[in-house]
Amino acid sequence: MLPEAGQIDRAVALLQAGELVAFPTETVYGLGADAANPVAVARIFAAKGRPADHPLIVHLPADGYLDRWASDIPQFAWELAEAFWPGPLTLILKRAAAVPSVVTGGQNSVGLRVPAHPLALDLLRAYARAGGGLGAMCGIAAPSANRFGRISPTEAAHVREELGDAVRLILDGGRCDIGIESTILDLTAGDALPPRLLRPGRVTPEQIATVIGFLPEVAGRQHADATPRVPGSLAAHYAPTTPLRLVSTTRLGGVLDALQHAGHRCAVLCHGPLPKDGAAPVLRRLPTDPHAYAQALYAALRELDQAAAELIVVEDPPATPAWAAVADRLRRAATGSGRNEDSDG
Repeated sequence: MLPEAGQIDRAVALLQAGELVAFPTETVYGLGADAANPVAVARIFAAKGRPADHPLIVHLPADGYLDRWASDIPQFAWELAEAFWPGPLTLILKRAAAVPSVVTGGQNSVGLRVPAHPLALDLLRAYARAGGGLGAMCGIAAPSANRFGRISPTEAAHVREELGDAVRLILDGGRCDIGIESTILDLTAGDALPPRLLRPGRVTPEQIATVIGFLPEVAGRQHADATPRVPGSLAAHYAPTTPLRLVSTTRLGGVLDALQHAGHRCAVLCHGPLPKDGAAPVLRRLPTDPHAYAQALYAALRELDQAAAELIVVEDPPATPAWAAVADRLRRAATGSGRNEDSDG
């Protein structure tokens, strides 16, 4: 259920005062602050317990605000913005001089997108009409609205569980439609070199190619000890506190039998039928459609993380392009179980 207009007005006033407001996007819920206000942005890092070298994504009301935040904008950026904004595509561009370094993790680039959720757009547009924060920049920095080391929230209740009184206002827009974070595309090389896909999401390389004429390069996974180039790029990410193990469909039955016979309490997340009934005390089966699976993924992981299991066993997703973004999140979750990172929408 979308909040009344009075809640939007209150959210705008809080943002202008340097406070934190959580709001839904089509990907995940974000923890928002005036992106031009270093003090307000520092509150994001404090509330989340997020390391200062992790860059944030800045959400804009429309692509017309792009040049307030970016410099040397290549033609690709305008074409991609026209094709996919509002939507789940983040563009990494060279930062404009006015962009605070706290937003970029001290880097010379900045991540920008226009979200597609109607409530997020209402908030961003109302914020712009009210003056747009410091310097009239009209950007809201909004990483995922969860504590560092937790699964991204896709419902308002997840935000309340994670942050409680650390956030002044949570705008409840229901469950996020997409459920995993945006595609991230690096355009800092300009028009001379191919863009680099830094994080897969709903917008696929093939869709990007229909706009720019060729497939983007796919960046390798970032080492765990490296400074994050963009949000969600480390090998360990999106993880529950319970250890998580990915198992292929063909091996799933045997692995569960072995764990059960050894006396281990397991929770299971699958997308197909289990080889035998009663193989796990806690079972969540998600849809076989990759988009529906993605929407339900984080809520399911949260549920299983609270099931008092010793291990979460997840059936590997199909090795097809349609499942690439889901597979990426699950690989990082498996790597990060017990040493987690957080994410941006």
